[in-house]
Amino acid sequence: MRFLLCLCLLGLSIYAVAQDEALPDLRPKKEGFSKYPKGEIRDDLATFTLGGIDERIGKNPLEKLPAVDFNMKSITFEGNNMRVVITAVPFDASKHKLAYYGGEKKYVVKIDGKPYWGDYGSVPTTTIGSVMVIVNKDTIQVPPAAFSDLFHPDFTYVDGGTIRTHDAVFLSADKHRIYVYMVNSEAIGHYEVTWIIQDKKYVGRVIDSGFMQ
Repeated sequence: MRFLLCLCLLGLSIYAVAQDEALPDLRPKKEGFSKYPKGEIRDDLATFTLGGIDERIGKNPLEKLPAVDFNMKSITFEGNNMRVVITAVPFDASKHKLAYYGGEKKYVVKIDGKPYWGDYGSVPTTTIGSVMVIVNKDTIQVPPAAFSDLFHPDFTYVDGGTIRTHDAVFLSADKHRIYVYMVNSEAIGHYEVTWIIQDKKYVGRVIDSGFMQ
């Protein structure tokens, strides 16, 4: 029921944006869950991503690393001889090339030549500064190209007066894969991103957007 309500709200939101000069969504869909090949990684992703919720039935949840600290600027997870830290930094528009759509530079649709996620259509104020994974003292740096087009990172939200986080780190059953997961804000709704680490190497990401959470 909640998922259907989200879809209805999303539809209304999309309609409202469409009425306002039909802002085109130039972001590629090839990194979405629906495009990910069948196999163990897709099965794992289905257990926690919003994009994979329709394939979740019958799948066992993955182990999670506990979040030991989170605030407006960063989040840290620790456990099983692992440490994951994601940080945010301010976005300085003067140091980037912005491409616009609409009269009088109404909407931003590309930053540094690439469509982007997070406040799509407007100038972002924050971006992801780093995603660092440490496993048994070995540092795995997620490459900047894997998050340079991701903006408005959200590390916290308030639930009935309690500060919580949607972000998480999941471990595959065989412990060969680490999934670093974030839910971040858009101008309307949210987008989700999962960075995939396998055998201490970054192997890719999965991004879906348009969620009313």
